[in-house]
Amino acid sequence: MFAQIEEYFRLEKMPHIWCPGCGHGIILGAMVRAIKELGYDQDKTVVVSGIGCSSRASGYLDFNTLHTTHGRALAFATGIKLARPELNIFVVMGDGDCTAIGGNHFIHAARRNIDLNAIIFNNNIYGMTGGQYSPTTPYDKKATTAPYGTIERSFDLVELAKASGATFVGRATAYHTKLLTQLIVQGAKNKGFSVIEAISQCPTSYGRRNKMGDPVEMIKWQKEHAVNVKAAKNMTEEQLAGKFKIGVLHQSEAPEYTAMYDEIIARAQQKVKK
Repeated sequence: MFAQIEEYFRLEKMPHIWCPGCGHGIILGAMVRAIKELGYDQDKTVVVSGIGCSSRASGYLDFNTLHTTHGRALAFATGIKLARPELNIFVVMGDGDCTAIGGNHFIHAARRNIDLNAIIFNNNIYGMTGGQYSPTTPYDKKATTAPYGTIERSFDLVELAKASGATFVGRATAYHTKLLTQLIVQGAKNKGFSVIEAISQCPTSYGRRNKMGDPVEMIKWQKEHAVNVKAAKNMTEEQLAGKFKIGVLHQSEAPEYTAMYDEIIARAQQKVKK
C-alpha cells in the first residue's frame, strides 16, 4: 500500500519520531491518499504545520512545506493563500496547537472562510511536551498537569468550527481510514474553510495514564464509540450517550475570503484609474 503513495514522502527523513501505536501515521497516510485522489500537483500543494507530535508530519512530505511556530500554522497559511490563492493548502495541527495557543487563529480563519484545509490530529493530550492536558482532554481524564483528573469542560472541535463559520466540517478516526480520506477529499473541494477532526490514539501519554489499554484497545475504543452521522439520525439520545458522531457534520455556503479580497483590490484599482 505504501508503494502507491511513496512518491509523496521524503524517505531520507525516515524513520519517523512517532511512538509505536500512535495514530498520527495512519492519519497522515489518509491525507496523502486524499491528495493523490484529488490529483494535485506536488509543486502546487503546500502543507503547513505548527508544533507538536502531529506537526512533524510536514517534514516527512515531499510538497512545499512549512514547519511554523506553536499555534501559528493558520496565520502562516493565511499569508500563503493571500499571496498565492491558486495553491492547495493543507494545515496540519494538533488539538493543543490548534485550540489553545492557536485558538484565536482558528476561529478567525473559520470566520473569514478562507480556502484552507485544516486537519486536526486530536489525541486529547499534549503528547510531545510532557503529557499535559489540552482543551480537548475529556472531563476527569488524567494528565501530567491533572494527576487527579481534569476539571475543565473540553472543546467540541466540530461545534467550535461550525459556530466560528467554517463551511465544511467533518470528523473521522484513525480506525475509519477510508472515511477519513473521503472527508479530506470533500473538504479540499469545498471553496472555503474546511475542518477535518481526526481522532487519534496516544498510547504513550494519554492511554497509559488513563488505563485505556494498548494501541489495539484504543483503536477498538474508536470503533465502538464512533457513530456515523447517518446512523445517528435513527438513534435516541440514550443510545448516543457516550458516543461521538463521524462523517460530514456541517456544510454551508459563504463567500470565500481571497475571492472577496481580489474584488476589493479590483474596486480600488478602478477608483484610482478614475
